[in-house]
Parts: sequence; C-alpha cells; structure tokens
Amino acid sequence: MTQATRGATNSTVPEQTEASVSVGQLYVVRNESMSLEPSKPGFTRYPVVSHGAEYLVMGHLMRRNILAYKAPPNNEGYDIICIHPEPRTATKQIRVQVKSRLATDCDRGFPVKATSFDAFDYLVVAFLNVGYFMQMRKRHGVLEGLREPEFYTFPVSFIREHHDTSSSWHKVRTRGLDIAAYKNGVGFEQIAKDLGIPYPEKRQ
Repeated sequence: MTQATRGATNSTVPEQTEASVSVGQLYVVRNESMSLEPSKPGFTRYPVVSHGAEYLVMGHLMRRNILAYKAPPNNEGYDIICIHPEPRTATKQIRVQVKSRLATDCDRGFPVKATSFDAFDYLVVAFLNVGYFMQMRKRHGVLEGLREPEFYTFPVSFIREHHDTSSSWHKVRTRGLDIAAYKNGVGFEQIAKDLGIPYPEKRQ
C-alpha cells in the first residue's frame, strides 16, 4: 500500500516494446516506441524502501509501547494493527494504513481510495526524504536532498476532509496545511491515547 514512485503511467501506442532495466534494487520500466511523440518517464520503484516504510512506522509505534502487528501483504484498508501491550487490557484494536513518499521534493501529497475509508482508523504517511528525484533533481544531486524522515499520523476524519477527487489519483494534499499537530511523536501519541497506553516510565 505504500508508495515510493515517480513519474506517470505510460500510455499504449502502436509498435511499442517494453524494456525493463534493473540497477541494484532500483527497477525502472520504460516503454520505447518508434513514434515521433515525446517519450514519457517511467515509474521508478524501490521495493525495499517502500516496504521499509511500514516497518519504520511499526518501530516508532512500538517505541511508544504500542503493540503493532503487520498485516499480510496487500491487505485491504490497513497495513498495521495496534493493540494495548497488556493482554488483560487489550480490548480494542486500531487499524493503521501506511503511505510513503520517496522523494524529498515530492508534492507532499499521497493517493488514497475513498472506498478504504471505512477500513482504517488512522493513516500514517512517511515522507522518507531519501533525496531529490523530481524537479529539484534537474539542478541538484540526489544526496543534496537527503533529510531525516517525517511521519504524520492522520485520523480518518482528516483524510475524509482533505480528500481531493479532482484527479484520477484521488489524493490527499498536505502542502500549505498546518499539520504540525500530527507530526512524529505527537502524531503517534493519538494512537497511544486511543488505546489507553500510558507513556513509559521508570517503575519503583
């Protein structure tokens, strides 16, 4: 469910062949055509980085003493299940969907389907900030854009409110919004509060 992609899907044109190039763990799919039309960029995918975003989120949740379980791959609606770590107190579960963006210079948006709104309670978007891959890449090296990752934990009510269906991607766009209250530890705290998990402290 996570996304760490760049570019747009190539349309099918006559006399077209497909070439796949592997560079380490980078997989690039390009469509090559004899047509005089300009070629469109292919998808750039890092499967390890994309899947790693879910484990990064799990790690931060468990650091807050939230017991987190990974859902099966391609599970509908959610990627992580969260419960109270005390088995005698674990009477509630929270479903978390995870989205990720690879590029530091991404548009700060992420796609989410309206049909999944009833299948998760929170959505965590991981801006991985691996480097410049988009517009900034034209003038700077990838590593010039390397930054620490950022995590934003949005309740489903926020996703419903800011869901943009004006394009086929059906994105939530966060650029220009004040989302500081959902960032990193403050955001994860929402889930801990919903589950009634106190902050870890030294026991006497």
